[in-house]
Amino acid sequence: MKFLRILLFPISILYGWIVFLRNKLYDWKVIPSKVFDIPTISVGNLSAGGTGKTPHIEYLIRLLKPEFYLATLSRGYGRKTSGFILADTQSTASDIGDEPLQFKKKFSNLRVAVDEERVRGIHKLLIEYPSLQGILLDDAFQHRAVKSGLSILLSDFSKLYCNDCMLPSGGLREFQSGAKRADIIIVTKCPTILLPIERKRLLSEIKPLPHQKVYFSYIKYGNFVSLNSEGTNPLSKEYYFDRNFSIVLLTGIANTKALEYYLKDKVKNLTPIKYSDHHHFTKEDIGNVQKIFNNIATANKIILTTEKDAMRLKSPKFSELLKSLAIFYIPIEVEFHDKDKELFNEQVINYVRSNQKHSNLHSK
Repeated sequence: MKFLRILLFPISILYGWIVFLRNKLYDWKVIPSKVFDIPTISVGNLSAGGTGKTPHIEYLIRLLKPEFYLATLSRGYGRKTSGFILADTQSTASDIGDEPLQFKKKFSNLRVAVDEERVRGIHKLLIEYPSLQGILLDDAFQHRAVKSGLSILLSDFSKLYCNDCMLPSGGLREFQSGAKRADIIIVTKCPTILLPIERKRLLSEIKPLPHQKVYFSYIKYGNFVSLNSEGTNPLSKEYYFDRNFSIVLLTGIANTKALEYYLKDKVKNLTPIKYSDHHHFTKEDIGNVQKIFNNIATANKIILTTEKDAMRLKSPKFSELLKSLAIFYIPIEVEFHDKDKELFNEQVINYVRSNQKHSNLHSK
């Protein structure tokens, strides 16, 4: 693996300089960035995925939605459509992508839109909803065509961007110097207990600029929810842990390490079945999972997947195959360490409040 990284390093340097030049053209205003007269918050990363963008967007929705008339705009990665689409109750993952569908399912009266061209998407949202008071831009750190009012950069605790290198020898989409554009840096997927000495070490590695605030978040895992009987009260996840269940973990996400680490000491056996991020499951995939599941020699067993994967598994073409399986998904939320929650919330809310064009318009 190390040899392959060395072999690919010249390609990484070439790719990095191409991206660097593109960014400089934006910095020098050779290529213009559009500034909108509405609070815009971008959430993204320097890496190729797996830093927890979706639960952090959901955190922002929960934080801002009670006070502000809000919308989200995503590219809609993995969808089979193109152009601008507004999500509704009939939308599927194929229409808008799994992450936007998850936003719409969780927050039914939230305005959720997708468009690969973010400038066009924001224009269309403002035409459709002229009273909007804020737009959350999902995975938009590299989308320089829009100049966000508040830019949030996420970095995984176990693989900080400052210790990584460019694709394809590493996992970065652009050089580490791109982090300078961030207003906020969040170290995600931290341990639930973060010692002061560890926080100090991380800050010394990140070396934030004077204007940048650094916060630390961790994942909170919810109770398992049945894919076949959503809406019923789920059993506590401890029910399955206490009874020594075996779990087949079906995933199509960028990074499963945190979830596997959380589960491995709590269950009898953990059998991961991994597909690529945003994988479009097939009937053959489901059949393979069923075979593996059936070969586990215990009655105490379930199939577990992520909430994002559940959005794609809910396709009608899988309903007959899945209805006889004990398949669940595990919802997640993020929480902040110590006083970071109060400080982060205050910074975000103050930004949105102070940039209202129509400060008298408040709606949920």
